[in-house]
Amino acid sequence: MKFLPDEIEDYAAKFSTKEEDVLAKLNRETHIKIMLPQMLSGHIQGNFLKMMSHMVQAKRILEIGTYTGYSAICLAQGLNENGKLYTIDINAELEDMCRRYFDEAGLNETIDFRIGNALEIIPNIDEELDIVFIDADKLNYSNYYDLVIDKVRPGGFIIADNVLWSGKVCQKEHDKDTAALHAYNVKITEDDRVENYLVPIRDGLMVARKL
Repeated sequence: MKFLPDEIEDYAAKFSTKEEDVLAKLNRETHIKIMLPQMLSGHIQGNFLKMMSHMVQAKRILEIGTYTGYSAICLAQGLNENGKLYTIDINAELEDMCRRYFDEAGLNETIDFRIGNALEIIPNIDEELDIVFIDADKLNYSNYYDLVIDKVRPGGFIIADNVLWSGKVCQKEHDKDTAALHAYNVKITEDDRVENYLVPIRDGLMVARKL
């Protein structure tokens, strides 16, 4: 997932808004206690997501893939007053940790956290969405997109994480996850309902704006 030299990443972090204490604490606990801590969005990407939320003056956000809650907190912090973030994850084992940090961040009333299969939960979220952040199982990225595109308002954004997949998408041979991510990138680029920009932040964010 590291595409930049450490000194460049450190410089970028130094000249970005400081990571809040609650996020730094969550970052540290994730790396100490949880498997695959590299799945965490982290400081730079978290700042970007929060800024996107502020920029579109988001009222309703859907996140698919909560993990330990770092990106959910960042997105929720950028919401308009009385905004709501829905976040879905299939891993019930991390629920207590997520809710503990949502509470510490003062976002219990703002974040609607649901455990279960996102493919089944998304159709029951009857909201016009300003932002959708996809960061769950890679094989279903295209399915998630199909479920949310009609829920996103014109001018709203669908952001998908890990679309560079540590550079594997550029290789000739693809495993299943890599093939699914490459197919997603092709799908978004060819969809005339959106305009898109693949942002090379961290492991790659495909940012699609609904026309």
